[in-house]
Amino acid sequence: MRDNRMQCMPGDEVWLVGERQSTGEQKFYVSNLPADASLKMLAVTIKAWWVCEQAHQQIKEEIGLDHFEGRSWTGLHRHALMTMIAYVFLPSRHLKAAGQKKKSRGTAATTKLAGHQASHPRPLCSAFTQAMPPL
Repeated sequence: MRDNRMQCMPGDEVWLVGERQSTGEQKFYVSNLPADASLKMLAVTIKAWWVCEQAHQQIKEEIGLDHFEGRSWTGLHRHALMTMIAYVFLPSRHLKAAGQKKKSRGTAATTKLAGHQASHPRPLCSAFTQAMPPL
């Protein structure tokens, strides 16, 4: 008989994984990886979770995922989609601006405006562009 209050993960077994950091702090995770999974695979999976959490936090803080005030499911999905598009688009613009900066250093004949923009690319969402892996 199944208890409706119990939430189960898919798979036959669920593992409790403990981590003791060098600072003495202890962290615990629940995993449904197979029993023959390597320690490296377990560590990679746990650390991948952290990257996803960090990205979600940055999208909320810098792009406005948490600013949705609508009441419809469709509206929420559209808002989430637009913030995800911005999350991908803004770092590409930042990298493009940085590339223009490098290009303009080698060219002496640039206009004043273009030279100003190239020498001072405005960081777009700087907190998450620093944490983003290279494209």
